[in-house]
Amino acid sequence: MADDDEANRFSARAARYVRVGTNVGSIAARVAGQRLLGRDGDQTRNAADLAAALGGLKGPMMKVAQLLSTIPEALPPEYARELSQLQSQAPPMGPAFVRRRMVAELGPEWSSRFASFEAQSAASASLGQVHRATALDGRPLAVKLQYPDMQSAVEADLTQLKMVFAIHARMDPAVDTREILAEISARLREELDYKLEAAHIALYARVLDDDPLIRVPTVERDLSTGRLLTMSWLEGRRLLEYKDSPLEHRNTIARAMFRAWWYPLSHYGVIHGDPHLGNYTIFEHAPSGRLPAGETSGAVKGEPAGINLLDYGCIRTFPVQFVQGVIDLYTGLLHGNRDLVVHAYETWGFRGLNAELIEAMSIWARFIYGPLLEDRVRSLAEDTKPGEYGRREAFQVHKILREKGPVTVPREFVFMDRAAIGLGGVFLHLGARMNWYTLFNETIEGFKLEDVAARQADAFATAGVPQPA
Repeated sequence: MADDDEANRFSARAARYVRVGTNVGSIAARVAGQRLLGRDGDQTRNAADLAAALGGLKGPMMKVAQLLSTIPEALPPEYARELSQLQSQAPPMGPAFVRRRMVAELGPEWSSRFASFEAQSAASASLGQVHRATALDGRPLAVKLQYPDMQSAVEADLTQLKMVFAIHARMDPAVDTREILAEISARLREELDYKLEAAHIALYARVLDDDPLIRVPTVERDLSTGRLLTMSWLEGRRLLEYKDSPLEHRNTIARAMFRAWWYPLSHYGVIHGDPHLGNYTIFEHAPSGRLPAGETSGAVKGEPAGINLLDYGCIRTFPVQFVQGVIDLYTGLLHGNRDLVVHAYETWGFRGLNAELIEAMSIWARFIYGPLLEDRVRSLAEDTKPGEYGRREAFQVHKILREKGPVTVPREFVFMDRAAIGLGGVFLHLGARMNWYTLFNETIEGFKLEDVAARQADAFATAGVPQPA
């Protein structure tokens, strides 16, 4: 009976897709009719209706909706505000259904391969859920099990996403979203492949191996499949538990997060594309220094030592030329070299830029790079709430794009931009105050494109990650 209940639950999701598609389509028709009749309509109402229509899915589309809310001008602000409030949680699989899924992935004797396995999930997300387990040798494990039929669910959600973008195109053509759609689709499909995620974990383990501030899990490949990922359990506390900690402690966490993002990009051309609060936990000091994987916090309780970097489903790799563009844009902004700034945009794939569009993009670039350009201790953004990070600048950019655009956003830019905004929001949650200029320049010191190319080729081949085109 329990299995039937679980099956019915996931079958009900398919029915919701049909219902949601109808609702989204009606909203699109309403917006199109308003445009045809020359009326702007109530976009706040349209946005609320769209959020209500999508809110019934509780699956991959919620991940997409929240992602879109962090990409400035991917959607109108009314839509971004509504979608940012949606929860990216799917209904958990019950114990009976979990056992069926484990049989499907590891065979009927799967339980004999663990010393223990908790059938009740420890955490859930949009595409799967995590269970605590113990290896036969006693090591604590995290077992990430994908929900059934996720490939169909993702494809259905991407169909809904096309409708959302169609609404945006009718309402406001300032930003051509075709490449944004292509990029989100590619990354979301990649997240279904747990073998690729295992390779990304191996890549990050190599890239960050010598950094005492960052821990990366170890994959148990003989207990993993394309839809099951077993790895070491990294003990840690939630990041927001440190919001009221001394500034020194909050800065330690921020420094580790900065390193975990900028160092892999500047040295290997790879970023963690999903930097939200749930993808970090904090490990604390032990008398012996860095904690081995799986150990709990030590004697100096409450003093953070670094971060556990979790969830490698959304990793974006870049050609080395893109990394050069990142450095060129920073250097051009730092020294007021407009030609170098424009060259960086062109390296990233922006085309047909006139003076007005260059100025619009530079408003955004100066915002993103701003803290890195000032050689002083400061917060990331003065008088800005985490949820409002970038909104004012996005409004300025959008005003210019409406008059002088449209501009097509290159695919490579989407997650770079989105991740920078997400990371900034976490820094604001922490209230960190640091010399970001010093941190960044220490990270890129001695940067040479040929060195990045050599490191990337070697590390990607060793980890089994496809070389970026």
